[in-house]
Amino acid sequence: MQKKWLGICLFALAIGFAFSNRAIGQNKLSLAGEWQLRLDPNDLGLRQHWWQMEYTDRVTLPGSLAENGKGNDITLQTPWTGDVFDSTYFVSERYQKYRQGDVKIPFWLKPVKYYTGPAWYKRQIDIPADWAKKQITLNLERCHWETMVYVNGQFCGTRNSLVAPHQFDLSKALRPGRNTIVVRVDNRYKMHIGPNSHSVADHTQTNWNGLVGDLSLTAGSTTYLDDVQVYPKLATKTIAVTLDLHQPRRQTFRGKIILQAKPVQPNATALPNQEQPVNFSTEETTVTATYAIPNPQLWDEFTPNRYELRAQLVSEQGEVLSEKTVPFGMREMGTSGTRLTINGRPIFLRGDVDCAAFPLTGYPPTTEPYWEKIMKTAKAYGLNHLRFHSWCPPEAAFDVADRLGMYLYVESPLWANQSSAVGTGGVIDDFIYRESERILKAYGNHPSFCMMSYGNEPGGAFQSDFLGRWVEHFKQKDGRRLYTSGAGWPMLPENQFHIHSDARIQQWGQGVNSIINAKPPQTGYDWREIIQKASAPYISHEIGQWCVYPNFGEMAKYKGVLKPTNFEIFKETLEEAGMGDQAEAFLHSSGRLQTLCYKADIEAALRTPGFAGFQLLGLHDFPGQGTALVGALDVFWESKGYTTPEEYRTFCNNTVLLARLDKLVYENNETLQAALEIAHFGPQELTNQTVIWQVLDASGKVKRSGTLQKDRVAIDNGQTVGTVHLPLAGFKKPEMLTLKVALKGTDVTNTWNFWVYPTGVNPDAARGKVIVAHSLTDDVVNQLQNGANVLLLSYGHVRKGKGAEVEIGFSSVFWNTSWTKGQAPHTLGLLCDPAHPLFAAFPTEASSNYQWQDLVSHSQTVILNDFPKTLRPLIQPIDTWFENRRLSLAFEGRVGKGNLLVCSIDLDNNLAQRSAARQLKYSLLNYMNSSRFKPGHELSADQISQLFQQETTLISPAQKK
Repeated sequence: MQKKWLGICLFALAIGFAFSNRAIGQNKLSLAGEWQLRLDPNDLGLRQHWWQMEYTDRVTLPGSLAENGKGNDITLQTPWTGDVFDSTYFVSERYQKYRQGDVKIPFWLKPVKYYTGPAWYKRQIDIPADWAKKQITLNLERCHWETMVYVNGQFCGTRNSLVAPHQFDLSKALRPGRNTIVVRVDNRYKMHIGPNSHSVADHTQTNWNGLVGDLSLTAGSTTYLDDVQVYPKLATKTIAVTLDLHQPRRQTFRGKIILQAKPVQPNATALPNQEQPVNFSTEETTVTATYAIPNPQLWDEFTPNRYELRAQLVSEQGEVLSEKTVPFGMREMGTSGTRLTINGRPIFLRGDVDCAAFPLTGYPPTTEPYWEKIMKTAKAYGLNHLRFHSWCPPEAAFDVADRLGMYLYVESPLWANQSSAVGTGGVIDDFIYRESERILKAYGNHPSFCMMSYGNEPGGAFQSDFLGRWVEHFKQKDGRRLYTSGAGWPMLPENQFHIHSDARIQQWGQGVNSIINAKPPQTGYDWREIIQKASAPYISHEIGQWCVYPNFGEMAKYKGVLKPTNFEIFKETLEEAGMGDQAEAFLHSSGRLQTLCYKADIEAALRTPGFAGFQLLGLHDFPGQGTALVGALDVFWESKGYTTPEEYRTFCNNTVLLARLDKLVYENNETLQAALEIAHFGPQELTNQTVIWQVLDASGKVKRSGTLQKDRVAIDNGQTVGTVHLPLAGFKKPEMLTLKVALKGTDVTNTWNFWVYPTGVNPDAARGKVIVAHSLTDDVVNQLQNGANVLLLSYGHVRKGKGAEVEIGFSSVFWNTSWTKGQAPHTLGLLCDPAHPLFAAFPTEASSNYQWQDLVSHSQTVILNDFPKTLRPLIQPIDTWFENRRLSLAFEGRVGKGNLLVCSIDLDNNLAQRSAARQLKYSLLNYMNSSRFKPGHELSADQISQLFQQETTLISPAQKK
């Protein structure tokens, strides 16, 4: 009988508990669906009391105006939010046709509709009778950006936030039965947070108007849990919990808090309940508690163990009045010297910068599948970190990052520069603090939320004082993450870590004077001099920014509210230049160079002792600021086809083998010396490791090999493995070789190409009957007309307007030439045919590699726009897509009875020290003396002469001898 009674009691308790939870959980009404709409472009609604009127238009929410097809067509007068640094589009003749009719824009993606100003949304909702006298909250998950709410004609408040849900207490305005809710959304630039801030700009997510994510009403007790924050304490195996409680004025609450934590992992068992009495008479109070987490399962990138904490507020009568469940992870962020640590273990950040680009929606999606695709892709390419540039993602992003083990760095929604500033003591400073507080309250429990700053690259004469105080304030307020002043700068003593751009291979404004463009190819440099001066962990800021040619194949993916009219312009101008069939080759060749540049940037960071990490800009494309095609992935986070996750992980992963090579271009009387290192930031140390090294030829055949032993691999970088000494005398012919290293028994491997040329090659010995000239004098033209083969070396003689103004560098374009006002280099690498007989004695791929560095650095481009469109250069620099000029470093044609090859690379000077130039000249002359030198295009001497300055020198000094 007792057992039966006990069973009945337990069943009743279970039913009661379930009912209690169900009652709490079901006290929610969705507001998704059809709403009335009225646009207010002249801002008349407030004065004319539009909240009392009916609206004839309709939209579906959640969603944006653009998704509903509402707004204006794009014109030259569209009031964009964001700077257009290059005004060429608005005045240039070549853009004239794109400024007419259905305009096309080149500087970012074009929305299908555009609207800036207030928009009024209205709907009716039936409120259940049992909601009377309850706390009723309106939740608008993501708004852009100011909202006002009216209920049944009563004003219920306004919210101004770009980072967190807009929530309104509607308890006093709603009544049982039919109610009218009006939300006014104003997406005008409300305050000067920086017009290019990714939270508001049309560069990326667009300046959208609408309501997205969760739109709902929830009802609950008027005495409730307003906020629950969890602070892990690993040393004591506990969590400190703060609970903000709220009740009506002039009331006293007596009851208790019940806490229960549970691991989220499959088959996990909940930890015991913990009760704590509560008694307060104020309208608001904060309660603190300590909850034990025995044998805590730690959270990091390798073991993203998650917990949930359920907090219940229970009355003296045992009624559950309010309940919240929040995520947390047992992890602690810290620093050790110039290292970042998690749970006491060093970490190395390998990050990407997320700039809020959403090509289908034009606003941040709030569902987990979207963010799961992004973060799984980032991890597949070896990354463990995302930085959110001047914006904060929605809840779903944090949930996914928690689950996958991604370290997130979040910024308040400001890029206070370009007409904005911090530290002025005005509304911007106040807004920074308020938005930062809202971010911490909304997302602070997530273990993935590891770092934070005010925003990006601040302006203002008093920025250091203001941001130093900002950092100190939040360090004291919430120690669950690390804080820095701003991305890029300033480097303040208060910072727990620094983000700065000195440690990268291309600085803004360096042009062709950067390491990768001006220094001989090598893999030995690092940033240790910078780190030795650092007072805190140093993360390199926005490294990379290496462009590729547009992928026109992705244009079909734009099926949402943004259209790639920028790509349409670039494609049309390429086709008009007669190079439309080369688009895919341009993409692939520039992509291979881009991959080389990113590898150089990343490996330099990994070679630097004490380095804290890097943030790429980027793994994926940035669609604004003139169109910055800087990603190995497109804006949809999908491959462009020229590299793979597997290739990226060879140089971007938690364990990477590295080689310090002082040079990459050799003669065969030299010895290759490669000092091998390992950077290891895995979950634990490694022991008894074998490193296998091989030298492969172009076919993949192993030419030399060996092994090196490493007894202990700590969690660190700059760890010496050993040195490979390889005399090159056995390599008799010119060839590209590959040094490959691998960690035996693992998939850890890495490769570097190097080139070996025969020493003592005399290119003049291959001159044969070829006439080498530097200008088309009458004598040279006569010889051509009579059947001579002529090599015209035009370096230094190209005219402005014909190519001299094109600054060519070895690297790809940095960011893009539009936003940087023509910053060099202007080209995206080379395109050539490796099977062409010109390269028989100069091995090359279809794209640029390091053997071209010296050649390109001593060259001038020639523009062939005035030549037949079917004439294709033998060595073709890929032009910036804004110009799409047909560029050449070498082309050929028939002139009279003779054959001419024009090469604008310096193949004359200092050849004894320039082995690649010597070898190319040798190969070129061999080709011109062969029966395969039969140019297909007939050209005129006058046409060619127009490309060059007139010179008196007829032939080279070598020919005179």
